[in-house]
Amino acid sequence: MKKLVVSLLCVFLVANFAFAQGAGEANAIPKIGIAVPSPDHGWTGGIGWWADKAVEELEVEYAGKYEFKVLHADGYAKQISDVEDLTVWGMDYLVILPHDSAPLYPSVKAAYDEGIECIVVDRGFSDDHDFGYLYVAGDNPGLGTESGKFLSKYMMDNGLKNYVVMGGMPIPIDEQRMTAFFNEMEKDSKLVNLQGGRNYEFSNWSTQKGLEIMEIFLQQFNKIDAVFCQDDDVLTGVLQAIKESGRKDVKVAIGGAGSKVVYKKIMDNDPIVKATATYPPKMIYDGILLCLDVAEGNRSNDFHTKNVKETIILPSVLVDINNVADYYEPDAVF
Repeated sequence: MKKLVVSLLCVFLVANFAFAQGAGEANAIPKIGIAVPSPDHGWTGGIGWWADKAVEELEVEYAGKYEFKVLHADGYAKQISDVEDLTVWGMDYLVILPHDSAPLYPSVKAAYDEGIECIVVDRGFSDDHDFGYLYVAGDNPGLGTESGKFLSKYMMDNGLKNYVVMGGMPIPIDEQRMTAFFNEMEKDSKLVNLQGGRNYEFSNWSTQKGLEIMEIFLQQFNKIDAVFCQDDDVLTGVLQAIKESGRKDVKVAIGGAGSKVVYKKIMDNDPIVKATATYPPKMIYDGILLCLDVAEGNRSNDFHTKNVKETIILPSVLVDINNVADYYEPDAVF
């Protein structure tokens, strides 16, 4: 009889432990891991700032409902390690802006294979590396289109003719932006690219490189009415070169992406800086919000369960004096 009682007690304890363990797992707080690059220029600095800001705000809004962890990487090797660390931490969701897509693919795919739902921002993987993730990106052709529409209209309205152009780097998104830009500029034959045809220089999205190229342009061309340099960091260098040259012929210069420095110039009615087209670093915040929509059941996770990439494009918006107050964030780093 005693043996029977002891046996029943053991069964009860084991069952109770198993039930308690299962309940604990069921009630575990979902974990959202966020992996971003460390700043290597203004835009990536903005990415890190908006990632940290998102977590700071969402930890208050969703107090006790989710755990968040943001890791910043100064290179792809560190980010690979970060993804592995977040996996060991037990993340249920990964939001990542890859430092470099190609070397990060195996780590993100491994996370997916572990059952982690992945949201990839800005830098997706090539089509032959497709799997079930949510891809959130800015509108690269849209940036070129909005910039071209604004610049061509401004030049025509103000009797301007000659312009010079800088792109970023010889990669697909740069080609998308510049093709869309020239498609708009070429709608009026009176506008002339001083570099000829669709030619332009690569600025590497660098302030210093923008300064150097603009110095060459100013020496090469006697009259420049307008500049398009695709990036607000580059625009800073362009404006410095114009100022140091003492030239007064440049009437308008437009960058891109949307930095607080440029927004402030627009707000202050700068004589040259009148607009910028967005490719906002805030997109990482948007990616985290989309992750929460999935976690909350407000958005389908079919991308994960059906192993099919789903793409969301965040539109590029032309920001000028009429709407700049809606975009200016004084505390932002970019």
